[in-house]
Amino acid sequence: MAELLKVDNVSMIFGGLRAVSNFSMHIDQGELIGLIGPNGAGKTTAFNMLTGVYNPSEGEITFDGKRINGKKPYQVTAIGIARTFQNIRLFSELSVLDNVKIAFNMHVKYTLAEAELRIGRYYNEEKEITEKAIELLKIFKLDGLKDEEAKNLPYGEQRRLEIARALATGPKLLLLDEPAAGMNPQETHELMEMIRWIRKEFNLTILLIEHDMSLVMGVCERIYVLEYGCCIANGTPDQIKHNKRVIEAYLGEEVS
Repeated sequence: MAELLKVDNVSMIFGGLRAVSNFSMHIDQGELIGLIGPNGAGKTTAFNMLTGVYNPSEGEITFDGKRINGKKPYQVTAIGIARTFQNIRLFSELSVLDNVKIAFNMHVKYTLAEAELRIGRYYNEEKEITEKAIELLKIFKLDGLKDEEAKNLPYGEQRRLEIARALATGPKLLLLDEPAAGMNPQETHELMEMIRWIRKEFNLTILLIEHDMSLVMGVCERIYVLEYGCCIANGTPDQIKHNKRVIEAYLGEEVS
């Protein structure tokens, strides 16, 4: 498999604090990788560097063969990296449908003038975007709620909507930041099946942060473990759950 993402000795320094220190990782196309560790270990900071929220203080990030250090979040999204957030970030006052259409709109070809005057390619492209958005909502069983304001959805459905919106950007790499947070065991099981399905259906590579070890061990092929901003282990789920340092730092006991 071809290498899609390479993180080479990346650090993020805030003043005198090294939130992430000399972190290296590689992800091949089509892999499903986990990033775990205690609260404050630097996991979300790592995601923020991968998506252009932070520009790494040191090191290099390469995506699909190109260096992406210093790119803005919208530029990172445009080249094929999409993400969800630990704290759900939807356009709460907009409809479920509009939340997804906004993500599709980054690929429109009509001009600002055509949009303002509602002429030319505007109508055809907007019709196509609406149809694609509804099809995506059907996949996540949200099409019946397309006219509902996003803020009125139950928590689990907001999570699904955020994933649907990320997929609307057409990513090669999908970053999921604690997708199972706040979910009950049944919802987590359904999420696990959904992650497997969307990887296959959308031909995606996936990197996820998660504290639910049943989900991590159930779907991930390899796992990286952060502690105090440093990578202390990486390997298969079986290797990680029996790693003494990981058990001491995070798991507390061997995961069955």
